[in-house]
Amino acid sequence: MNDSPSPIPASIPAPVPAFSAFCLYWLRLGLTSFGGPAGQIAMMQSELVDRRRWIDQTRFLHALNFCMLLPGPEAQQLATYVGWRMYGVRGGLVAGGLFVLPGALVLLALSWIAAAHGDTGLVGALFDGIKPAVVAIIAAAVWRLGRRTLKGPPAVAMAGAAFLALAVLHLPFPLVIGAAAVIGGVAARLGRHWFAHPHPVAEDGGGTDLAEPAPKASRLLLLLGLGMVLWLVPVGAILLAFGADPWRGVAALFTKAAFVTFGGAYAVLPYIAGQAVDSYGWLSSREMIDGLALAETTPGPLILVTQYVGFFAGWNRPGALSPALAGTLGAALTTYVTFLPCFLFIFAGAPYLERLIHNRLAAGALAAIAAAVVGVILNLGVYLGMAVLLPDGQHTAGSLIWAWAIMLTALYALTRRGVAIHWVVAGGAAAGLIQALAASSL
Repeated sequence: MNDSPSPIPASIPAPVPAFSAFCLYWLRLGLTSFGGPAGQIAMMQSELVDRRRWIDQTRFLHALNFCMLLPGPEAQQLATYVGWRMYGVRGGLVAGGLFVLPGALVLLALSWIAAAHGDTGLVGALFDGIKPAVVAIIAAAVWRLGRRTLKGPPAVAMAGAAFLALAVLHLPFPLVIGAAAVIGGVAARLGRHWFAHPHPVAEDGGGTDLAEPAPKASRLLLLLGLGMVLWLVPVGAILLAFGADPWRGVAALFTKAAFVTFGGAYAVLPYIAGQAVDSYGWLSSREMIDGLALAETTPGPLILVTQYVGFFAGWNRPGALSPALAGTLGAALTTYVTFLPCFLFIFAGAPYLERLIHNRLAAGALAAIAAAVVGVILNLGVYLGMAVLLPDGQHTAGSLIWAWAIMLTALYALTRRGVAIHWVVAGGAAAGLIQALAASSL
């Protein structure tokens, strides 16, 4: 039974709050937005549509579908859209920025702890308990997304092909996502409904009333030019001031990742891990898994895990800077180039919202990508599961049994009991401490 208030009809205009109240709401959401995109979107639905009535149900649903068409964290982009709708560009910057900022600051502090003290007994014990819980979180994500998305043999085949392309053939992640988009778009153009769309466009009769005249093409060109300037100036200044290594690689990797992050952070993480660990050598695979574990404990979008990678890139390649200062610079640069495209996508595409969400080719491409993402996330689960549950090196049988027990318990809590993700992570941390205390007492 749904006890929430009835959706507000599109004909009732949403009252515009004072800008100070607007800012305070987004700050509070940024501080409490645990639970991943589903929980974050549900929180915005409850507050913005049902209780505060800042945006009507029709526009909220259409904006959500629009954000699903874009690469990047859909919840953060939805917040940016709502802010843009209410207060223009400054509203979008405030809403999208405050959605990210609290989690970014928390993760910055946690990244320093992991880099400076990650090998100490207490912190290491926490990580040892959290990492099996993260494997369970990813397994649960594959299960939920697969049930919702893989509705027929073509979708299952697309997921399987994506998994094999990454795990066996080791094809680049952008190529896999691009191929899925092309296949879905061509199929839709031919009238073949091969892939189930995970977020269908709402048939509420309000679409045509919300359509607005398309802005001039010069507006897109202006935004494109502005985006290039906003990227080139700070990145160029850092390269001139501190040299190329590792800053050029940080800027290039995470800018590229921002344009292919369909399906959320779980989808793009194997690509980032492969580049950061194997190609650039900024951190170890163990440290990469630790970063994902930390990102699960912080509010905001999970893609903030890229900030952790950027911190370690600076920490381990500081050059003339201190490790802490270089790590902070790496984290700031990573966060900047990761989220700059997210804002530009919204500011550039929002005026075309109605046209994009009803576009058959775009819908077909997104549906195929959604099917491929199931295989991509499965690849991440195998990557992490092998490292955590079947590791190489010296590990006692007792520690491996304990890791499997944590993973299976966390998986049960997520899939059968509906426990929130942050509580599962906290339980894993507690289990890690219990294991360490038990081992020390023997």
